[in-house]
Amino acid sequence: MVAPASARDSRKLRRSFGRLTFLGAVLALAGLVGLVYTGVATLTSMLLFGWLLLVGGVVGLAHAIQSRGASFFWLGVVVAALNIAAGVVVIRRPEGSAEALTMFAALLFLTGGVFRLAGSVVVRGPQMGWTLVQGAFGVLLGVLVLASWPSSSRYVIGCFFSLALLFDGLGLIALGIGGRHIVGLVTESGAGADARGSASVPQTPPQAMAKPSDSDQAPFEK
Repeated sequence: MVAPASARDSRKLRRSFGRLTFLGAVLALAGLVGLVYTGVATLTSMLLFGWLLLVGGVVGLAHAIQSRGASFFWLGVVVAALNIAAGVVVIRRPEGSAEALTMFAALLFLTGGVFRLAGSVVVRGPQMGWTLVQGAFGVLLGVLVLASWPSSSRYVIGCFFSLALLFDGLGLIALGIGGRHIVGLVTESGAGADARGSASVPQTPPQAMAKPSDSDQAPFEK
């Protein structure tokens, strides 16, 4: 017996959301492990970043060579060469690259926090309090990272990378569980509607179907 299309679709959706939940659990577990071993997470993230730059540069260079007749040929070659050079440097010197990236992140937090504080004081909008808190947190984070630099580069990048994995994993878990729950509710409501529809259809008794009509009995009475 072949199952209805709606039942097959609901099972496929359940399996898809189940795989999404499993992927979220793997990412969340990787994030927790990275928070415990921040040094390893920092080196891993820098090597991954370097390989992404290298592969992206090679792909960009191949694309630029294929479209060498276009006006953006030399721009594509220059960008691809910069990506390849940056990828090679990051892969060969992950510790130094982590120090430079940590310095850049600290300065970004510091300047962003200062601009938020100044903007909230000048504009004085309805979200002034929340903007002040965000600006103060950015300034504090930037000062703390700069105060312990370069030793902070051993754990700052890994901590950020691990937190990103953790929150992405938790989001996928919530999405997978919520999706399976919604699919279950829709399937149950559809099955209940089909059952109510079949119960509301009047059934003709077999005796009524077998009983001859008056027009059929008339020739025999004559």
